[in-house]
Amino acid sequence: MGYKAVLFDLDGTLLDTLDDLAAAANRVLDAQGLPVHPVDAYRYFVGDGITVLAERILPASLRSPETIAATVAAFQTEYANNWNDRSAPYAGVPAMLDQLIAANLRLSILSNKPDAFTRLCVEQLLPQWRFDPLLGQRPGVAKKPDPAGAFEVAARLGLGPAEILYVGDTAVDMRTAVAAGMDAVGVLWGFRGADELRQAGAWRLISRPEELVSLLSSP
Repeated sequence: MGYKAVLFDLDGTLLDTLDDLAAAANRVLDAQGLPVHPVDAYRYFVGDGITVLAERILPASLRSPETIAATVAAFQTEYANNWNDRSAPYAGVPAMLDQLIAANLRLSILSNKPDAFTRLCVEQLLPQWRFDPLLGQRPGVAKKPDPAGAFEVAARLGLGPAEILYVGDTAVDMRTAVAAGMDAVGVLWGFRGADELRQAGAWRLISRPEELVSLLSSP
């Protein structure tokens, strides 16, 4: 199909980080005497960056800029201390990455997770593979679904958007890919469901990591 690189989202795509994200956020809420949320609720709270996460978990009456900022700061501290208690690559992801490397495909990551956390997660949980570029959310760069990060990835790789396959698990990822002119593959093992991914522009949906390798090797 002419792809030379695969651009991955991180949380919900390569790494199952939901339990640790939820635990950190719930500790922040509990410390303030606020209601906590079930883990599954965080499937819809995460994906749009840490500030939006803080806004979503707070009661509507407490979503002032000051409270959101304080919640962001508290979450960053909690998550930094316990980010890898249960986080791990999804089953099948390591073998998939090995096969992509063997097929001479270049690998990159673009996440709405803060850049420092993105790099830490990859260094600790995906140390065997080289992702270049590896980009989290950085000041001054619009977060996904703005395509700025995806365009930066393409520029750093020296490739056109059509030569890069974008793989993610949320509508944010699908919209990013569409806006950047990249084919979007939605993964069904992550945080969101098939209907959301299709409606946001997914070109293909896959249920297991090995299906990505098959997709790339098909004529």
